[in-house]
Order: sequence, then C-alpha cells, then structure tokens
Amino acid sequence: MANFDWNDHHRQQVLQGRQILERTSASLARSNQIAIETEHTGHEVISELEVQRETLLRSQRRLESANDDLSKSGAILRAMQRNVLFNKLILILIIVMELVILAGMIALKFM
Repeated sequence: MANFDWNDHHRQQVLQGRQILERTSASLARSNQIAIETEHTGHEVISELEVQRETLLRSQRRLESANDDLSKSGAILRAMQRNVLFNKLILILIIVMELVILAGMIALKFM
C-alpha cells in the first residue's frame, strides 16, 4: 500500500475550495458591477425618456393649438366668402335697379 498523506490531501482540498471561493467571489463582484452599471444605464434611459415625453407633450399642445387656429381661420374664411357673395348680390341688385331707373328715365323723356 502506498504511503498516503491525509494532511497533504486535506490541504489540497482546502486550497481547491479556497480557489473556487475566490473565483466565485470574483464572479459575484463582476456580476454586481454589471448590475450597478445596468441600473445606472436604466436611470439614464428613464431620464432621457422623461425629457422626450415632455418634448412630445409640448409638441402635441402646439399642434392642438395650431389645429384650433386653423379651425378658426377656416370659419373666418367661410364667413368672408359668404360676405363676398352677399356683397356681389347687392351690387347686382343695385346695377339692375340703376338700369331700370335709366330705362324709366329714357322712356319718360321720349314719351
């Protein structure tokens, strides 16, 4: 039977266990650092999204205001169009009345 040194064997197991623990600790430290960096990136993204949200809301309010202004402008243009048509009709009536008066005056003069 070979001369087996239990102390040396035990020491090897302890060293291997320690190396495993050190590698695991290093891996956990790296994982923790990655998690911290990911959290930091997440906070930056959320901040940027909040800024973009505010920008979009301002743009939406401006577009709604522009839409309201366009609606009012359209109503004003329709009213102006009605007024132009009404003025044309009045002008036509005045011309017709003047022609009737002129025809009447000519008729009175030659009768």
